[in-house]
Amino acid sequence: MQIGMVGLGRMGGNMVRRLMRDKHECVVWARSADEVKNLSKEGATGASSIEDLVKKLKAPRAVWVMVPAGDATEEVVTTLSKFLSKGDAVIDGGNSFFKDDIRRSKTLREKGISYVDVGTSGGVWGLERGYCLMVGGENDTVKRLEPIFRTLAPGQGATPPSAGRKKGVSTAEEGFLHCGPTGSGHFVKMVHNGIEYGLMQAYAEGFDILLNARSKELPEDQRFEMNLGDIAELWRRGSVVGSWLLDLSALALAESPTLAEYTGFVQDSGEGRWTIMAAIEEAVPADVLSAALYTRFRSRQQHTFAERVLSAMRNKFGGHVEKPAGK
Repeated sequence: MQIGMVGLGRMGGNMVRRLMRDKHECVVWARSADEVKNLSKEGATGASSIEDLVKKLKAPRAVWVMVPAGDATEEVVTTLSKFLSKGDAVIDGGNSFFKDDIRRSKTLREKGISYVDVGTSGGVWGLERGYCLMVGGENDTVKRLEPIFRTLAPGQGATPPSAGRKKGVSTAEEGFLHCGPTGSGHFVKMVHNGIEYGLMQAYAEGFDILLNARSKELPEDQRFEMNLGDIAELWRRGSVVGSWLLDLSALALAESPTLAEYTGFVQDSGEGRWTIMAAIEEAVPADVLSAALYTRFRSRQQHTFAERVLSAMRNKFGGHVEKPAGK
């Protein structure tokens, strides 16, 4: 199948490579001419602009947008709408806010252009492992694009379907799923990333507790010097807390037992915030996910004003003196 790809960064470029491995024809464009040139050498058809990319595609066209969420995606979708025709499809595979998907879909529908939102998980490992795809859009368009999703997804591999599932009722076992109408794919991905925040925070806090088991403030017979790399490796085998995130933690600890090259400054992509916003709108308690998001905010500051207020209060009511930073 022929497809256009706008955005050739860490994920977009590898998605093109995975598609070409399965004999799909890819027409590519990015702001970086070098990225276009490199993929052209690997077999893709390079384009000099978004207009040129559209001209090199056969109707009905499909263009996958893989650029940062927000203004960048808005700009690309708006530009594509000027050149695409009735029956064509725009696929947003970034981390867009699902309400933006619904708005864009309504605008494109007036021109007869379909809009498909695809929450894409897999990161830099997706070229080899495949990408978990959460798809939202109109039934006919999603069905037409299924060969693309099937190639990008991991496939069933060695993971059997859960016991009790009826065979063939959906494509979930293959690593891609049509979740519902426009916006639903990115809604599912949004919640996926919110859960990811919570899982990551749980691992981080657990390893911090293990590390600080050696604290001199503990009674001597209760102090332990733990090898965190060994523990992470142990938990990967037979433990109920095993996961790909644990695999990555074990990998990082094997490479750098003290993680000294990391500052601890943790950014958030926006989807964690949107998950909490959705929870508020639905009146659903999300204690863990909220705490994980706030911890990321906290990681970007040395000390907050709130912490200084806490310290001042402790000093005034109890004469408690602050310890110097790092002590």
